Amino acid sequence: MASALAGKMGFKSLLRKQPRNFSVRICTMESDMEFSCEVKWKGKDLFDLVCQTLGLRETWFFGLRYNIKDTVAWLKMDKKVLDQEVPKQELITFNFLAKFYPENAEEELVQDITQHLFFLQVKKKILEEEIHCPPEASVLLASYAVHAKYGDYDPNVHKPGFLAQEELLPKRVINLYQMTAEMWEERITACYAEHRGRTRDEAEMEYLKIAQDLDMYGVNYFLIRNKKGTDLLLGVDALGLHIYEPDNKLTPKCSFPWNEIRNISYSDKEFTIKPLEKKTKVFKFNSSRLRANKLILQLCIGNHDLFMRRRRVDSLEVQQMKAQAREERARKQVERQRLQREKQLREEAERARDKLERRLIQLQDEAHMANEALLRSEQTADLLAEKAQIAEEEAKLLAQKAAEAETEMQRIKVTAIRGQEERRLMEQKMLEAEILALKMAEESERRAKEAEQLKQDLQEAKESERRAKNKLLEITSRTDHTVTAQSPHSPGLPPDLSFSRENLSFDFKDTDMKRLSMEIEKEKVEYMEKSKHLQEQLNELKTEIESLKLKERETPLDIIHNQNTEQGTSKQSNFKKLTLQSTKSRVAFFEEL
Repeated sequence: MASALAGKMGFKSLLRKQPRNFSVRICTMESDMEFSCEVKWKGKDLFDLVCQTLGLRETWFFGLRYNIKDTVAWLKMDKKVLDQEVPKQELITFNFLAKFYPENAEEELVQDITQHLFFLQVKKKILEEEIHCPPEASVLLASYAVHAKYGDYDPNVHKPGFLAQEELLPKRVINLYQMTAEMWEERITACYAEHRGRTRDEAEMEYLKIAQDLDMYGVNYFLIRNKKGTDLLLGVDALGLHIYEPDNKLTPKCSFPWNEIRNISYSDKEFTIKPLEKKTKVFKFNSSRLRANKLILQLCIGNHDLFMRRRRVDSLEVQQMKAQAREERARKQVERQRLQREKQLREEAERARDKLERRLIQLQDEAHMANEALLRSEQTADLLAEKAQIAEEEAKLLAQKAAEAETEMQRIKVTAIRGQEERRLMEQKMLEAEILALKMAEESERRAKEAEQLKQDLQEAKESERRAKNKLLEITSRTDHTVTAQSPHSPGLPPDLSFSRENLSFDFKDTDMKRLSMEIEKEKVEYMEKSKHLQEQLNELKTEIESLKLKERETPLDIIHNQNTEQGTSKQSNFKKLTLQSTKSRVAFFEEL
């Protein structure tokens, strides 16, 4: 009994020594998170904790994936984490990824965080070439990815070379053309500039709307064999099951939509699908690994449940989420319009300020020129006054000399009686004196006229000086009036560009909601027109780069895609064509492959 008691106590001590928690790393497309989990936790407990941390409510699209040997598996929600085949490490790593894809991203993805996680995952798959994307679509998708990261295109900010470090195109597309990184950036930037006015969420949604039309979008491929032992590929996606040839993942040979499937099961490596028509033979195939069957079954059940869920009325939770999303989009739209108007008013104020500054500079230049003209006028007036004074002094001197000459002539006349010889000599001198006096009189008259002219010039200079001063006073008064008109107390635009918030406020009214709802409805009506524009844009991009393509570098999938494009075959049209066949004929076709 003592030994039994000791054994029981030893067992209890052993239980106490066992760790009650384990650590988990969750890798999302944007960042990593670490959690401490209890040993008793089920997969749903961990999954709910991650969704709660991310603020994610559309949980039905996602799951926790982990690697096991040479394949992948998804954490089961109803079993304990440590009871599953997860790698038993000190830090267990899971990838939080989208497990199921929507049929229509725009209609089904409600939350912005859901949309963002899908955008990141799809972009990674396209860049890593898990989803085949034609070159022209790659360029357009890259432009939306750039817009989602950088916002509206601004040539002053987004200068050549700003995408040098960005991974935007699949390496297959880059190697397929004789184009430099600068040429690719130029074409991406040209498309990027056309997206002006979109928000990040809108750019990401446009990305998903284009990506969801790619042939390999949302398809999980598995290697299988039919009854004849032919190697084939099984594709599982949101629409149903598709059978492909191993070297062609783009064009299925036959398809089985979910609404035609009644039951799915597997035994060992044999997978059985029972069509809805009871008289039709069951659809069987074999897979190479048991784990692949488990994964196929999980994906089939999950996609089928979502397929049926989309065709029922939304649950109250989804209706509430959609209503909240509409309100949030409406609020963002009103806020965006308010910010846009504020931005417009600010730009107008800046333009008005620049105009006033240019006008002020112009007036300052005119005032400076007027000052210089006034200074030159003053200098000219001083010079003319000095010349007039000199001319007046010279005229006085000449008049004095003329008077002296006259006196000398009178003296010579008095002494002329002294003799004939003296008289002749005196007559000669008198003649010379008369000539000299005449010249001096003429010179005096000329100098007097010059002095008069100088006085007139001086008068004109003073008049010019007076006009220049009046001009300067007029310009100064106009400058003061312009600046005063734009003073902080005036109703115009102030120099410091401050705004009255009362004039920029918006009321969030029911009319705004109704108007925005009408706009949303209008967008749905214009969907076909936008699709046509998108196709034209893709064709234009394809034409631009077609001449630089290196045909010898095309992959088999590129060749198949080009053939489908030439034949006008798309993902949707091919699916409709295949599903128009009877289930019986499709099963028979599969068995004969």
